[in-house]
Amino acid sequence: MSVKASVSITEQQNAFARDLVAKGRYSSISAVVQQGIEMLREENEHSEVEFAALKELLIERLKGPFISMEDFKADTARMIAENL
Repeated sequence: MSVKASVSITEQQNAFARDLVAKGRYSSISAVVQQGIEMLREENEHSEVEFAALKELLIERLKGPFISMEDFKADTARMIAENL
């Protein structure tokens, strides 16, 4: 279902959208705006999923054993050396 909404865009955005329509990439400026909003929605959704996964990882890490910075550096150096 489509809903009519009035939006303001810059002259540059208008020229870009009209160019996309003229090149046949979209059927109308409205279609360009709809695609842009959909891309932002998907990006936002993706970011929220990534944030939730990172939050869960950090929560799990807080429960686990901790190593000293010296041990961390030694482990990192060992892993790098093994992969050379």
